[in-house]
Amino acid sequence: MPGQVAAVSRNEVYSFSKPTRDSITLLTGLGVEGDVHAGETIRHQFRMTYEPDLPNLRQVHLMHEELFDDLRLKGFKVSAGQLGENITTRGVDLLGLPTGALLHLGEEAVLEVTGLRNPCSKINDFRQGLLGEVFAMDPLSGEFTFKCGVMAVVRRGGTVRSDDSIGVEPPPLPHRPLERV
Repeated sequence: MPGQVAAVSRNEVYSFSKPTRDSITLLTGLGVEGDVHAGETIRHQFRMTYEPDLPNLRQVHLMHEELFDDLRLKGFKVSAGQLGENITTRGVDLLGLPTGALLHLGEEAVLEVTGLRNPCSKINDFRQGLLGEVFAMDPLSGEFTFKCGVMAVVRRGGTVRSDDSIGVEPPPLPHRPLERV
């Protein structure tokens, strides 16, 4: 069964949260039309200051709605767009995807997954203690597990709405695991 778009969000200005919308338009090679993070080169507010010419591998941020369910059980009320994502999904194991997986959204749009979102301390400004719930360190391996969704680039543009289907197309083998971008 394919996944589903639960909500779409964008913001024209730098802000931690993004208001939900009826629809968003994805622009090939740029990101979400009208979103502050759209562009060919990096638009991450902090990283632009020291790496302004890097390609923008963070054009679209996707987060799984199931994370909100887990956080609610721990006493945190979080809803679509509040953690800065553009597309909130349901029924897709975003964190289990390999790098390069293609996500087909609705009838037209295609995203290529580039990596994991690296959660920042602003999450604690939004809800105190939330940062500790969206990533964890494995005490044995020393590796971090990031739970804040994935980043992607737009390979084919189109309009995306709540309730659109999401199809997953894995890249050719061998698969590379997601890393932070």
